Amino acid sequence: MRQGITEEQSRLLTSWLGEFSVVRDYSWPLQDTNVLHAATPPGEEFIVKASTTSHHIHREISAHAGGFEGLNGRVPALRFASAKAGILVTEFLPGILVEGTPAEDEPETYRQAGELLARIHRPAGESSTYAEALTAKTRAWMDRAHGLLPETYLESFERELEALQPGVVQLVATHGDYQPRNWLQDNGQIKVIDFGRAELRPWVHDLVRISPQQFVHRPDLADAFHAGLGKTVGPAELDVWRLENLNQAIGTVVWANQVGDAAFEQTGRIMVERLLSGA
Repeated sequence: MRQGITEEQSRLLTSWLGEFSVVRDYSWPLQDTNVLHAATPPGEEFIVKASTTSHHIHREISAHAGGFEGLNGRVPALRFASAKAGILVTEFLPGILVEGTPAEDEPETYRQAGELLARIHRPAGESSTYAEALTAKTRAWMDRAHGLLPETYLESFERELEALQPGVVQLVATHGDYQPRNWLQDNGQIKVIDFGRAELRPWVHDLVRISPQQFVHRPDLADAFHAGLGKTVGPAELDVWRLENLNQAIGTVVWANQVGDAAFEQTGRIMVERLLSGA
């Protein structure tokens, strides 16, 4: 068994799958989660995710527990899971990652992705504390950003936070990392994978990673996405939308610096500069 898979996780895998082989290892060295493409002799294929420390396993299990009604074949189906042992098994979805392929530049990809997101966003009530908690998290990132960003930037962030008044927000079941690196393209059909950052949040949260990247200089992709989604950010969401972007930008800089991902850190810096410039 691959290094990092515990004896308990290995025992569970054997009890669930029987004899299996590892087709490919998708584990990312910057995270402590093993991600394996496994196959069994009957010809079934699975994705195995295992970790003893990552909270992403628990989030993904919870996301599947909430259900994905009507999305069979478009999102992975959960087959086995143990939150206690930190392991889950989903059915393998065939397809090619959209990121880095011609599909990443096609409006139809984004229209379908928007349609899928609208169906993933199950209503989950309202919260009077979400914005307050996210503001506190943003300030915590700011405390760790000294030396990484100019002090004038941090001062501007503080003024921005003080000016925002999101109030009560409507929550939905969000994906948490909605962008082409988590979309598959299979004979023209778009599918969504990896719900490790799923959580109850405002719907606009699922735009914070795609808007400052794929949508920049490509309004046609943004238009197609929102056409599929069926809505755009309106006046009622503007303050929470701004708050989500502030949190995402500074959080990206600090987290990427912490794990040594220089390219992602630079992405965060660009996000910060665009926000403060009014983009």
